[in-house]
Amino acid sequence: MEGNITLTIIKPGAVRNQYIGPILNMINESGFKIIAIKMIKMSLEQAGKFYAVHRSKPFYESLTEFMSSGPIVVAILEKENAVEEFRKLIGATNPAEAEEGTIRHRYAESIERNAVHGSDSEENAVIECDFFFSKSERLSYL
Repeated sequence: MEGNITLTIIKPGAVRNQYIGPILNMINESGFKIIAIKMIKMSLEQAGKFYAVHRSKPFYESLTEFMSSGPIVVAILEKENAVEEFRKLIGATNPAEAEEGTIRHRYAESIERNAVHGSDSEENAVIECDFFFSKSERLSYL
């Protein structure tokens, strides 16, 4: 399954703006299969652990505060070359630079509130999926 999965998080701003349905629809229409999904609210401590790789960056504190500010939807997506394909679908981190038709171009509020998270490598996809989901919570179509 490695190489064929990625993690997405529909972030608090997109959840608040009721973009869950449209975002999931874009994901499905792009050929991804949702093999695990749930809505949760991360604590500040959980957000800190998830984004620990960014701890030394100036945006770490505001990122973890934002990510723990409300409900999120986390999902494992499956498709061949999932990480690369999903990065194309979501677009650039800065929505002003995201291609038209991408998730971030359509639904992001700003660079820090960019609607969705997507794993940036196959290795991180495995780590991130394991952070939120046990093996028994996952299906597989491939």
